[in-house]
Amino acid sequence: MPTHHTLPTAAPSLPASRYSTTAIALHWLLGAALIAVFAVGIYMADLPFSPRRLQLYNWHKWAGVTILLLSLLRLVWRITHRPPALPAAMEAAMPQWQKVAHHGTHHALYLLFFAVPLLGWAYSSAAGFPIVFLGLVPLPDFVPASPALAELLKPLHKLSALGMAALVLLHVAAALKHQLIDRDNLLARMWPGQR
Repeated sequence: MPTHHTLPTAAPSLPASRYSTTAIALHWLLGAALIAVFAVGIYMADLPFSPRRLQLYNWHKWAGVTILLLSLLRLVWRITHRPPALPAAMEAAMPQWQKVAHHGTHHALYLLFFAVPLLGWAYSSAAGFPIVFLGLVPLPDFVPASPALAELLKPLHKLSALGMAALVLLHVAAALKHQLIDRDNLLARMWPGQR
């Protein structure tokens, strides 16, 4: 009597509980760059005109261009690599307002990752100071030189940077709340070196 063998079917794969190594690296690299460029921006704003101030402004601009490139890379990675879903129990335990805040904060951060450096680039162009990335690569002016436009763009760049800093602090506070109060180990999904 012939026997029929059926191949075992693979169990449906569960979503990864952690972000990919690339996503984790981009997250922490971008986070460190944002903190550094924000600190330099605050420090240099009140310096008197000097070679040191000009040097810091150049570093600030180079960091802004680097953040713009990292943000683009991170966005492309996010679009092409679906992030891991929250564990079902964690999702069920989160109040609706936290879910809305979670998604809203992430979307606003992605928007500001691009808006802040682009506003800075536009301000530099309008003020008549072209960006030469790393002192080697001249970048095109984002807008034509215009003192009036520069005066408009300067506070927009500052306010958007302050808004992004506030959202980063909110993001960090939420992560610490999950880790220290909820104790749901959510931070492990994005922490380097975990398995």
